[in-house]
Amino acid sequence: MEEKKIYTDSGIEVKPLYNGAGEQELPGQFPFTRGVQPDMYRGKLWTMRQYAGFSTAEESNKRYHYLLSQGVSGLSVAFDLPTQIGYDSDHALAEGEVGKVGVAIDSIEDIQTLFDGIKLEDVSTSMTINATGFILLSFYVALAKQQGADLKKITGTIQNDILKEYAARGTYIYPPKPSMRIITDIFEWCSHELPKWNTISISGYHIREAGSTAVQEIAFTLANGKAYVKAALEKGLDINVFGKRLSFFFNAHNNLFEEAAKFRAARRMWAQMMKELGATDPKAMMLRFHTQTGGSTLTAQQPLNNISRVTIQTLAAVLGGTQSLHTNGYDEALSLPTEEAARIALRTQQIVAFESGAPDTVDPLAGSYYVEALTDEIEQKAWDLISKIDVMGGSVSAIEEGFIQDEIARSAYEYQRNIENGSKIIVGVNKFQVKEENTTPVFRIDDSIRAVQTEKLQRLKNNRDPGKVDQCLQEINDRAGSGENLMPAVITAVENKCTLGEISDELRAVYGEYK
Repeated sequence: MEEKKIYTDSGIEVKPLYNGAGEQELPGQFPFTRGVQPDMYRGKLWTMRQYAGFSTAEESNKRYHYLLSQGVSGLSVAFDLPTQIGYDSDHALAEGEVGKVGVAIDSIEDIQTLFDGIKLEDVSTSMTINATGFILLSFYVALAKQQGADLKKITGTIQNDILKEYAARGTYIYPPKPSMRIITDIFEWCSHELPKWNTISISGYHIREAGSTAVQEIAFTLANGKAYVKAALEKGLDINVFGKRLSFFFNAHNNLFEEAAKFRAARRMWAQMMKELGATDPKAMMLRFHTQTGGSTLTAQQPLNNISRVTIQTLAAVLGGTQSLHTNGYDEALSLPTEEAARIALRTQQIVAFESGAPDTVDPLAGSYYVEALTDEIEQKAWDLISKIDVMGGSVSAIEEGFIQDEIARSAYEYQRNIENGSKIIVGVNKFQVKEENTTPVFRIDDSIRAVQTEKLQRLKNNRDPGKVDQCLQEINDRAGSGENLMPAVITAVENKCTLGEISDELRAVYGEYK
C-alpha cells in the first residue's frame, strides 16, 4: 500500500525521513536513537493515555467512560496509598488516605466495578502500582477470565518497579531481595500466560519528581533496568523473550531540547546495554516508553500558566519519540484534576497530534547541531553515573548504600536554591508575580468513602468460603517459602475473594517489612 503523502499548509511535501550527509543511524534499527519504528507517528500516533483514579471504583469508572468518550486510546489507573502499600480500606493505617491520591481497590469486586462496561480485550490499561503490583495484575487477569477474554490478546503495563520506590518514592513493603523475586515471578508467568503484557515499566518519572536532573533520571532508571534484567537472567529466563516486554516511564520537563535529547540518548544507551547483556533480537533491545508531563513543574500560582508548561512538555515527549503520553491537568498543584482540567490536558495532546505538524516526519530534531550535541553529552554523563553504580555492585547495592538517594537529594537542593536566589526563573513564582485570588475550582475527596469501602469488605467476607480463603493464603505462604512461582496461587486467591490486605499480610509474615 502506497504511503499517504503529507503536506504543510503551504503545500510543501513532508518526507518521512530527513538524513544529513553521512547519517548512519536509521529509525527502527539498532541503536534506535531516532525512534523504535521506521515510520514513527506517520504509521501510528502515540497512545493518549490519561492517568485517572480517585475515590471509589464506581467514581473512577465514570471518569474512565468520560475519558474514553473524549478520545483517549488507553486507560491509566492511579491507586490510593493503602492499595499501594498493601492495606485494605478498613485497616487502621488507611484512615484519612482512602481514595485520596487514587482509587481504593480491596478485592476482585472493586476491580469488577472499576472496569464495568469496559471490555479488557479492547483497551490497553496501565497500572501505576509497585509493591502490590502482583496482586493488582491478578485482579485484572481474574476479571479478564470472567469476561471470557483471550489472555493472549490482553495488552497493558504494570509499573512493578520496586527499586525506584526505595530510592525516591517510599511505597515499598518487603525487603529488596524478596521484592525482586516477586518481580521475576511476574516476568516468568506473563511470558507464558500474558505474552502481550508489559511486565514492568521501569520508572524515571518518580526519580525526576524527587528532584533529580535529566541525566540522573535516565542513568538511575537504566541502572535499575539492568538490575531487573540480571535478576531475570539469574532465574534462567530468556532475554530475547522477557526483554520485549520491558517498558519505561519517563518525565517530561520544561527544557524542550534537553528533554527531547534525553529520550534519544536513553534509547541508544538501553540498546547498547541489552546487547552487552546478551540480547540478539532487535525488539528485545528497543527502549519503549510512556511519558508523563512534570507534576513537580506545575505551580499553584497563576495555575493557568501550567497549560503552557504542559504544552512544551508534550512537544518534548513527541519530538523525543514517546510511545504513550499522559498530560497533567493545569490544576494539579492544587488538587486532583477536575473534569475540565482533564479535558484540556487531553486536548493539548490532540492539538500537538493534529495541528502542530510535529508527528509528520520521523525524528524532526535530528541533525540539529544543538540536539545532537546534547544527546551525546547527556549519554556520556549518564554512562559516568552508571559506571559508579556498577562499581558498587549495581542498583540494589547503590540504593542500600544511599548513593542514589543522596545524588537526588543534592540535585533537588541545588534546584530549589537556584529558585530562591533568582538564578532560575519560574514565571509567576519568583518573577512576574501578580496579586491573585484563588478562583480555580478544586476537586476534593470526601473521607466518608472509607466507610463505604469498609461496608463492601464486610459484605465480601460474609459471602465467601472461609475454608477456601485459608487454603488459598496457605498456598501463597508455601510457595513463598519453596520458591515456586507465586502468580498462580495469587490469582486463585483473588478469585476466591481473598483481599489485597490479606495477601500482602501473608507475605509480610514470610518476608518481613523493609524499614
